[in-house]
Amino acid sequence: MLAKKYQEMLSAKSVIRSLSEYAAERGRQIGYENVFDYSLGNPSVDVPQSYTDTLISMLRTENSMALHGYSPTLTIPSVREAVAENLNRRFGMKYQKEHIFMVSGAAGAIAHAVRLVSQPGDEIITFAPFFPEYHPYVDLSGARLTVVPAHTQDFQIHFEALDAAMNDHVAAVLINTPNNPSGVVYSEETLKRLSAYLHEKQEEYGHEIYLISDEPYREIVFDHKIAPYPANYYENTITCYSWSKSLSVPGDRIGYVAVHPGCPDAELMIQMCGQISRGIGHNCPTAMVQLAVAGNLDVTADLSVYETNRNILYRELQALGFTVVCPAGTFYIFPKALEEDAVVFCEKAKNYDLILVPGDSFGCPGYFRMAYCIDTEKVERSIPALRRFVEKEYGH
Repeated sequence: MLAKKYQEMLSAKSVIRSLSEYAAERGRQIGYENVFDYSLGNPSVDVPQSYTDTLISMLRTENSMALHGYSPTLTIPSVREAVAENLNRRFGMKYQKEHIFMVSGAAGAIAHAVRLVSQPGDEIITFAPFFPEYHPYVDLSGARLTVVPAHTQDFQIHFEALDAAMNDHVAAVLINTPNNPSGVVYSEETLKRLSAYLHEKQEEYGHEIYLISDEPYREIVFDHKIAPYPANYYENTITCYSWSKSLSVPGDRIGYVAVHPGCPDAELMIQMCGQISRGIGHNCPTAMVQLAVAGNLDVTADLSVYETNRNILYRELQALGFTVVCPAGTFYIFPKALEEDAVVFCEKAKNYDLILVPGDSFGCPGYFRMAYCIDTEKVERSIPALRRFVEKEYGH
């Protein structure tokens, strides 16, 4: 008998992927350059030349089994050490290689983190708006995802709603900053308040409550600012990172879990990651890619295009009468739709070859996401279509 759970998931396919597939099909009809596809968060800038050069050099000079063989169960020690040293230098931490585990991207990191700290039936709290794939990441582990409603004025944490949701069954709180889909960066004030709150609840309940911090957009921050590092504020933090966005290599599937050295049994938790990998079929990311990122820890792709695109869209959306919080990072913007039902709003937009993602699956009905990781030239060409859409459908 086929697994019922996964059959049921077929009827609830990703809205984002479905819209991306629609855009691709529409592009085959009219030319993809004429489809203003804001659906999928796929990085659009070139991979840094130094990363490519590192791979080429390794292929020419390194032992083939070091590049193509299995890496150790706990992943390559020199890579883990390099990551720890980089984090310590950048954020004033005290990681050692024993606190780092390499994984296949942020999704793999979250899959490990959830399983590290929860039992079947436990709750993991997250905050709307949130990345919809958190549901399968958490729910298929046996834990349950609880979504706290959004604080839509600024998309910082809604602490009153968090307190209403908190209970003794909560094993962890899952945050995403800079945030997909809002583009908001949690402030130092927010992170300090969250830390104090979680310390209070740990004392009340008599057990650890972990903070799982999902950070694949850490390097995409605008206006010459730096995103606060959540682990600086709370010792029971498990940091989940991916180079997919910073190096523009999502297909290379490479990231890490970093367990705060102040966590009880922090080194044991990394040992456990090796066993979790066995259970979920992860079994180490590609050795060559681990080594390549270790040689490029201070390198990013040219991420400036995302700030340029943010500025164009934010100004235009404001001018057209949208309510929208200005993104401080990522390559997403999350305006309020011009009618109550964002699904209907986004369907109407398709008539103008504007592919927008309704906010319902992000836990924010009435809003929509635009992923502006596309060429600036195409963003600029989309503006007349956006204006026609708003004028004809809403009289603005």
